[in-house]
Amino acid sequence: MVDSPLDWRGKPPRLKKERMILYARPVAGSMDQVQLAGPHGQQPWSQTLEDRTRSVAAEIVAPNAPPQITGVGNAFYVAGSLPGEGETQIFLQTADHRPVSLSVLRRPGEQPQWSVALGEIVDEAAAAPKRDTLLWYRLACSLPPELPAASTSALEAADAGQAQADYRYVIQALGPCRPTS
Repeated sequence: MVDSPLDWRGKPPRLKKERMILYARPVAGSMDQVQLAGPHGQQPWSQTLEDRTRSVAAEIVAPNAPPQITGVGNAFYVAGSLPGEGETQIFLQTADHRPVSLSVLRRPGEQPQWSVALGEIVDEAAAAPKRDTLLWYRLACSLPPELPAASTSALEAADAGQAQADYRYVIQALGPCRPTS
């Protein structure tokens, strides 16, 4: 069985010699069945895509794999002592309740710097995840496009606005969640 659009004649494409990579997940309640994992669950094979898939699969089974992101918790913004200086922290919710947080640091005259921490402590060595890693996919594919209003409900309007702007910066820096060959 194949999931493919019909050609210009209305006929299925000839795929006997085509190689594909399929991303599938189990069907709930049917342990003997799988379904394609979303609209990009079937991709034309390339060595680059195979290597990336193998790398992420190895990360998934590693004991220190980053947790699945299930939502966004509270956020806060603290202004610095100089105009244009400040830091936003956004706490994420995870499937196994491990702590994950995003930080955005702004300094006057510099580009904002963002990082992700996979623990209780945010240290200076924290960085943004590399693209096409498990952590990158978990963030890019799980975070909502906008910071939920509940995340900033306890903040003053100006601080909430800055936290929302910093969240948008992170989403833009992550880029869209889509496999590339």
